[in-house]
Amino acid sequence: MLLPPEIRTHLRRNADMSAQREQDHRPVVKFFTPDAQATWLFTELASDNDTLFGLCDIGHGTPEVGYASLAEIQSLRGPMRLPVERDRQFRAAKPLSEYAADARRHGRIVT
Repeated sequence: MLLPPEIRTHLRRNADMSAQREQDHRPVVKFFTPDAQATWLFTELASDNDTLFGLCDIGHGTPEVGYASLAEIQSLRGPMRLPVERDRQFRAAKPLSEYAADARRHGRIVT
């Protein structure tokens, strides 16, 4: 399960806080493709329970802050047909803006 209930709740809480005033949250969850170069760091989940906000890197050297669909990410498969996984060891050390700045410098998400 990519988004267990406790992570989903944390992402929703961040989205609610950001709706009240702009926030630079620490990423709550990291997804990655085990057989490709894609990585995502998400800070928020919209009330539709599908739209995630965070740093997206599909492996082309141009990571971007923006929105992604949880349903689409769950349907992705890499070259070896492996699904996207959640990095269970990931703990954010800084806010999303700092991960984004580092990603732009390196051309990929660096955790």
